[in-house]
Amino acid sequence: MSASLPVNTHSGGLRHAALFYSGPDKFAELTASFVRQGLDAGEAVMVLAKGEKAGALKEELGSKAAEVLFGDMEEIGRNPARILPVWQDFITSHDGSNRGLRGVGEPIWAGRTPEEIVEAQRHESLINFALADAPLLIACPYDIGALEPDMIEEARRTHPLLLEEGDLEYRDSPAYRHTEDTGAPFDDPLPEPRSRPEEMPVSPDRIGELRIFVSRRSAAFGLDPARTEDLVLAVNEIVTNTLRHGGGRGVLRLWHEGHSLVCEVRDRGQIDEPMVGRMRPSPNQESGFGLWLVNHLCDLVQVRSFASGTVVRVHMGRTMPQSVA
Repeated sequence: MSASLPVNTHSGGLRHAALFYSGPDKFAELTASFVRQGLDAGEAVMVLAKGEKAGALKEELGSKAAEVLFGDMEEIGRNPARILPVWQDFITSHDGSNRGLRGVGEPIWAGRTPEEIVEAQRHESLINFALADAPLLIACPYDIGALEPDMIEEARRTHPLLLEEGDLEYRDSPAYRHTEDTGAPFDDPLPEPRSRPEEMPVSPDRIGELRIFVSRRSAAFGLDPARTEDLVLAVNEIVTNTLRHGGGRGVLRLWHEGHSLVCEVRDRGQIDEPMVGRMRPSPNQESGFGLWLVNHLCDLVQVRSFASGTVVRVHMGRTMPQSVA
């Protein structure tokens, strides 16, 4: 790869680029060049990629792979809301080092569900808002041969910089949505359930009944005891938020889609913090842990806030998702 890549990332804020490639061989070639350039400049480098892609990159890097911090994106990014804290920790771990920071993160790949794609795209947008001042250069690979054209176009809107095969340097994305837009509350409506949901009212006197309802339906659906317990705890946290901040009442809906059980709570509250549940709580923080916990319990969490109220929808599969070769 002959592209001229910026190396003095510690001298400014975030640089967030979409790296377009086609096929696994090009992924290894282009990301290896990107990583080597950072290592040669003395930068700290982290790569978040699916297992087989990380393996190909390590092989391409040879002995230099030992200098790179690797994370399995299929595990870390199963729920895309969990990705930002990993970047946050990477940045914090190098505070005061005066080193440039560089990373590769591929949260969107062929085979993701439509719901996961939307949340991963939201993640890509929020990076620009959440890490704006970070001394970090991130390249997010997108396989133009495997992804739908609309996913590539959305990448151009969520990344201020673009790098395509054959480019000699980064170029600005004319389609990029700027920070004031990326940090707005997410109010795109969620699709209606594919099967008829069961409903229960949320009120202070029905908390125990709601927990029993979710527990029984989870077990009947086939969730194992540990995942059933996690889902009950997640729903309890969401319902608690409704009682405290959502007008004290709401509606819980529950249904299944494929191999996942879906629970949703609607209330009249509003969320005006786009990063809610995504950034690691500070040690002295006294509240605001609920959606953080929910994000780390469930396979996917979708939060929407409208003038009429808020919707929190969580997905839990029968088993932990497995890596796809």
